[in-house]
Amino acid sequence: MRIAEDPLSPSIIAQSAGRALTGFALAAVFGTALGLAAGYSFAAMRLLKPVVTVMLGVPPIGWIVLALIWFGSSGGTAVMTVLIASLPVSFAGALEGVAKRDRQLEVMAKAFGASRFYQLRTVTGPHVLSYLFPAWTTTAGSAWKVTVMAELLSNSGGIGGALAEARALFDIPQVTAWLAITVVLALLTDYGFLHLLREALERWRAAGLPWGVKR
Repeated sequence: MRIAEDPLSPSIIAQSAGRALTGFALAAVFGTALGLAAGYSFAAMRLLKPVVTVMLGVPPIGWIVLALIWFGSSGGTAVMTVLIASLPVSFAGALEGVAKRDRQLEVMAKAFGASRFYQLRTVTGPHVLSYLFPAWTTTAGSAWKVTVMAELLSNSGGIGGALAEARALFDIPQVTAWLAITVVLALLTDYGFLHLLREALERWRAAGLPWGVKR
């Protein structure tokens, strides 16, 4: 109740949301782009995969410490930590999607005179998306967790800062409430954005379902 009545609560949530969603967007864009490049190029895969493995192997707390040294107690710490901690998941999804594509379908499309862009949009793209959306869902959930942890340790405001204040006061109901808000925000990112985006981009899946059945 105190959180709902506090006039600062919306700004606290907005602060964390901006950092989490910025880090998620950067991780999704760069991770997907690097994964696609690695999937289409063996040389790129040999170059990028060890780097991404190292990024994945270092725990988020390690990146937070480095980010604190580089950016200090600012929002950049949370954004950079989310980017580095979440990028490998999007990279792996894009890489697997491209690597496991049906090359015979691409050969058939090429035989019918389809351009490379048309092949990517109608043949390769839908297949890769089936790997990307689970990866992006994991990335989004990780983004919220890492953001709150980075804010708590860097004392840079947001939900993490509110949790640090509640911890100092031993206010368990306040801690529980902020954790519940974080979970709700993660669910909204998944079902309120990613799920709707998937429905819009994968309308072809509904073609094989009986009339009136919704996935």
